[in-house]
Amino acid sequence: MSNILEDITVIDWTQNVAGPYCTQLLGDLGATIIKIERPGTGDDTRQWNSPSWEDEATAFLAFNRNKKSICIDANDSKGQEVIKKLVEHADVFIHSLKPGSAEMRGLGYEQLEKINPSLIYTAISAFGESGPLRTYPGYDPLIQAYSGIMSVTGNPGDDPARVGVSIIDMATGMWALTGILSAIINRSNTGKGSLVGASLLETGVGWMNLPLTNYMATKKVPEKFGTGTAMVAPYEAFRTKDSWVIIAAGNNRLFTSLCNALEVPELLNDPRFESNKERVKHRKELHQAIEERCLEFNTTTIIDILQHANVPCSPIHSTNHVYEDEQINSLEIIKKIDGFRISNFKIIDLPIRINNQRSTFRLPPPLLGEHTIEILKEAGYDSGEIELLTTEKVVGG
Repeated sequence: MSNILEDITVIDWTQNVAGPYCTQLLGDLGATIIKIERPGTGDDTRQWNSPSWEDEATAFLAFNRNKKSICIDANDSKGQEVIKKLVEHADVFIHSLKPGSAEMRGLGYEQLEKINPSLIYTAISAFGESGPLRTYPGYDPLIQAYSGIMSVTGNPGDDPARVGVSIIDMATGMWALTGILSAIINRSNTGKGSLVGASLLETGVGWMNLPLTNYMATKKVPEKFGTGTAMVAPYEAFRTKDSWVIIAAGNNRLFTSLCNALEVPELLNDPRFESNKERVKHRKELHQAIEERCLEFNTTTIIDILQHANVPCSPIHSTNHVYEDEQINSLEIIKKIDGFRISNFKIIDLPIRINNQRSTFRLPPPLLGEHTIEILKEAGYDSGEIELLTTEKVVGG
């Protein structure tokens, strides 16, 4: 699997999460990733060091494996020339600057296309390439708020809540990856490069597909449903003797199995619950009836009962349970890395398999500017030129 993109070279001028996650995915698929960082500080996530793992920020470690790091002052005209030199033989160039920032430095699509007509140029922004907020900075929680995701997240009446993972950032990286892979296929057919665009806001609106469709159809503003959903019942969390269980009976057959497993046949004979439409209409009464029965069991027991009846259910795992879970560990997605500078280092691997193989860990998350000299030599700079660039602080750690 690691050889799929082995002939692809990516110039990665991104930071934080969305862009680095995209390029890490490309690196996991075998591409060579050259990560451009600011001299002295590097990617912002290097300073997001609470928590840290042996004094290195977990936020950087999580999104920057299989990359080489070079420090270039992109505000210096000589640094811009170095970037152009790297682009000459690259396949993909990706940045996460505000619209207009790359162009101002002579590194926009039209400028780099002249250097490399087959280049796949990818720009990731916060609010997109047009509109009044196009140059406004944005981060995951801002876009969860702006796109409406926070308005449908949490329990009714609760304060606004952010989805607990960087769902906007990481999904934007995945959309950018989709665009890049599509452009690679197109280039193999036409020989031409492409301009790929992705933004955090477009990702957020994309996630709101169903709530927006519901609103357009009914003109009713979607509400918060906690662990549930507007369209199906029972499809939510229920309290047990000792914690919680999620039950998802998404059709009449599963609802029948649920009632039989819990030994509550009276629910099957209640006209309020005879169809999903009626169950949604009377969801509060249904929830109360099911929860009263669930409260008679501890979570382990009720999971056993429902799984035996093939009713979709789950405990609500905390992170430590996820890490220790037998099913998750059987997938080998949490992988131990030997020989790294951090002892007992583990990664969350690429969540796909190709030919039943996962990705190959080729390079650990790099130290700041770790590969600067190596990359410059590969780009054709001689020792004297490298020394001059270093002395002038155009490149370096």
